[in-house]
Amino acid sequence: MAKRRTKEPWMKAADFGRSLPRGIGINLLVPEIVPMEIFCRTVLGANTIYADEDFAAIELQGSVFMLHADHSYLDHEMTGVVAGNDVRGIGVEIRIYGADPDRIEARARERDHVVLAASVDKPHGLRECHVVGPSGYVFVPSKAIHS
Repeated sequence: MAKRRTKEPWMKAADFGRSLPRGIGINLLVPEIVPMEIFCRTVLGANTIYADEDFAAIELQGSVFMLHADHSYLDHEMTGVVAGNDVRGIGVEIRIYGADPDRIEARARERDHVVLAASVDKPHGLRECHVVGPSGYVFVPSKAIHS
């Protein structure tokens, strides 16, 4: 299957790529864009910059990350890595610093997402929880504990 996009994207891929700042970027490969985009917006409190059937650009806590649907990666090196895998990102925590873990945990529970670990103050100075989003990615919202 190839790309499913039926409209013109909000900007050309090359322009978007050139607009990204220096640093580390995250691109999550997902079976379908819609469930993960909804999770990012309604549970994590993210802003969707753009989304279509193939791709989404998501802003969260001042950073931008991307979602790509599996079908849009058929000619990509990662195709074989995700093919047939229902759970993605094993061993990776996507940490969201400065996010309210209690609020995100509550929204996750309201929408029947898996909460691996409830919000708790950790010895490393952060209050955090572990929430599983669509496709099995684990998000860890955390904020500093003020003494």
